[in-house]
Amino acid sequence: MKSQTKLALQSRLTVYAAIAGVLALMGGIVYYASLDNESLNQVEIQLTDITLRESGENESKFNITFLVKNPSEKTFTVSSIAYELFGDDQLLGSGEYSTEDIALPGRAIFYAGSEVPLKSTFVLNKVDVSSTIYEDMTNNKVTKFVAEGIITTQTTWSVGENEFRTEK
Repeated sequence: MKSQTKLALQSRLTVYAAIAGVLALMGGIVYYASLDNESLNQVEIQLTDITLRESGENESKFNITFLVKNPSEKTFTVSSIAYELFGDDQLLGSGEYSTEDIALPGRAIFYAGSEVPLKSTFVLNKVDVSSTIYEDMTNNKVTKFVAEGIITTQTTWSVGENEFRTEK
C-alpha cells in the first residue's frame, strides 16, 4: 500500500514537472521572438514615385513606389503596406502592397542596411474624388502627395506593425 502511494505521488510530480517544462519552453519561445521587436520597429519607408499607368473615363491606375529601408542588423521581410494616398491635401483613396499569401522565403528580403523599392498599383476612381482632382491626377498636375498607413514587417519569429507618414 505504501509503495502504491509513493508511486502515485511520483507520477503526479512527473506530470507537474512536464507541464512546468512545457510552460517554460513556451515562455522561452515568446521571449526569444520578442527580441526581434526593436529591430522591426526601426523600419523606414519613403514614398518615392507615383506614375500614371493607364487612364480611363471612370478610373485610372497608378504605379506607387515605396522605398523601404532596414537600418537595423536584423533581416526581415515586408508582408504588407496598407496606406491612404492624399494629393494636394485631398484624400484620393486607399491602396495596399501585400505579399501575405507568399511564404517568407519567397518575399523580398531586407538585409541589414538594405533599401528595396516596393511597387503597388493604386486605383483612382472618378466617383470617389472631384472631377478637378481626377483630371489633375491624370494630367500630372498634382504637386504634393502624402501617404500614411501601416507597414507590417516579419521575421521568422515576430511580426511588427508600424504607422508611417511620408510625403513626395
